[in-house]
Order: sequence, then C-alpha cells, then structure tokens
Amino acid sequence: MVKIGNVEIGEFPLLLAPMEDVSDPPFRALCKEYGADLMYTEFISTDGLIRNAEKSIKKLDIYDDERPIGIQIFGSDFGAMAASVEIVERANPTLLDINYGCPVKKVVSKDAGAGILKNIPKMIALTKAIVDNTKLPVTVKTRLGWDDNSINIVDVAEQLQDIGVKALSIHARTRVQMYKGHSNWEWINKVKENPRLTIPVFGNGDIDSPIKAKEYKDKYNVDGIMVGRGAIGNPWIFREIKHYFETGEMLPSPDVHERVYAVKKHLKRAIEWKGNNLGILETRMHYASYFKSLRDIKEYRTRLVNTMNYDEIQDILDEIEERYSQNMAEN
Repeated sequence: MVKIGNVEIGEFPLLLAPMEDVSDPPFRALCKEYGADLMYTEFISTDGLIRNAEKSIKKLDIYDDERPIGIQIFGSDFGAMAASVEIVERANPTLLDINYGCPVKKVVSKDAGAGILKNIPKMIALTKAIVDNTKLPVTVKTRLGWDDNSINIVDVAEQLQDIGVKALSIHARTRVQMYKGHSNWEWINKVKENPRLTIPVFGNGDIDSPIKAKEYKDKYNVDGIMVGRGAIGNPWIFREIKHYFETGEMLPSPDVHERVYAVKKHLKRAIEWKGNNLGILETRMHYASYFKSLRDIKEYRTRLVNTMNYDEIQDILDEIEERYSQNMAEN
C-alpha cells in the first residue's frame, strides 16, 4: 500500500496532474468517478492567496467526494509562501503540494515553478520553511532539472526527503524542453534506485494509454503514475488503465452515450460551482476534447460554443447522442 505520510492511496495509485484551467472541481469529479486515486487542484499563486485575490481563493474549493486531494501552490517569496500555508490549511485538503515544475515564462520569470530549478539551495530552503510551518503532509512536483546540462533530480529528491517531503512527482522533462520531445523516465528510475530514498515517487509525462502506463510501471519502478494531458477530454483513462493492469485487455473506447454523459456532468458541476454564465463559458473549451473522435462533429461543436442557454446546450447534446448512436447502430 502506497502511503503519503499516514494517507493511504492504493497499491499502485493513479494521480490526476494539476493542470491550469483543466483540473478544477467539475473535471476532477469525473476523474474521481472513473478511478483517479489522488487529485490536485490547479496550481495556486501564493501571492494571490495573501492578497485575497478572488481567482486564487476560488481555486481552494474542494469537495468531500474528491478526497484524498492536494492543494498545489507556487511562488518564490518566503514570506508569501509561509503566509499562504495557513490559508491553505483552512480549506482542509489531504495534503499540500508545491509546484516546482511549471515551465511557462510568466511563472519562471519570477523564479517560481521550474524557475527555481536554477537555484536548488533556495528550492530546498523554501520547501523546508513550508514543511516546518504545517501539519499537512507536504509533497513536491518538479522536473528533471533546468536543462540537459543541469539534471540533478537524484540529489534533489534525496534533499527533499531529508527535510520532510512525503512524496515526489517527477515530470520527466527539463524546463527547457517545455512539453516537447520525449520524456526521459530513465532519470525517474535512477531516483528510485537510490537506496536512501524511501518516499513514494510518481512518474509523469506522456502517459496517454493503458499500454504505455503498464510499460512504464513495469520498466521504471515507480510507486504510481500521474496522468496529465492524457486525461483532458478523456477522464475514463483511469478506468482503462486499471482494467488493463488487472486483465491485460483494452476496454473499448467510450461510446457517444458516455461522452455525452461526461459533458453533461461536467457542465452541471461547472454551473453549480461558478454559476450559469461562467460555468457555461468555462466548459466550452472542453467540448472539442470530449468529442474529438466523432466524425463531422464541427457543426455541433460550433453550436455548443455559440449559445449561453443551458436548455439549448442540453438539446444539442441530445442531438449528438441520437445522431451518433444511430451511426453506431448502422455500422
């Protein structure tokens, strides 16, 4: 059984990666339903938290049916990071995660996210300040290093463990790679081969199918797998991976009925969370992903993103279900 501190998360847990504008409560609800064992919020700015910025505070929303769940924060200022801990604790997450992996320029330019990978002593000191300031289990998500010439993840993992970090998620790319090229899980394996390391290590990067999940599970000695972009518009990937692990068989792709069900649930939870207008607007970006495998879907997708009427959206979704279920029957 894999444990983060005293929190049990399964024999070989599947984690939903924290993704900006993706891993919010509506999407997390679906991933949990389809088998995610541990999920994280979108990353939250500690500067925003201490300024009581509405957008940052809203991201703290978590629900009982999502547990276990971690709140992920990012920042580079010691004062803001420390002060944000109390705010996070009031939201009562299962754990607190620190983002040292985000590669986008606006974050990196402030020495936050993957920007701190150029200053490992500060990374360790900042993490220790948070560990010492909370009773929550603290975990870290990071990358291999800044670039190919500064990959230091084996040493960094050991240092993080020594100051009290309870688990580590590693995206197997450098910051310079961004999301390009192939992830290099060999480095994650090297972290796991360190005899001094006892905390769980979760691998992240390029997991987009049950076959690849099984291959990486067997080859790289990880304690669990974190799925990011492979889950966008595809929350059932967690169910598919678990089924493949257990049986060696691939589940069929979700049919149109399940896709429409997922969209309707996503939309309903989004409206419950943020109200009618914001809920509808924020769900729009997901339609293409949910329906990407359906031929000639563009007409329906265009109609979906051009209405703010909930009942009309339901009618369009019903049309999609009827049309494509007929196509399935005819084939």
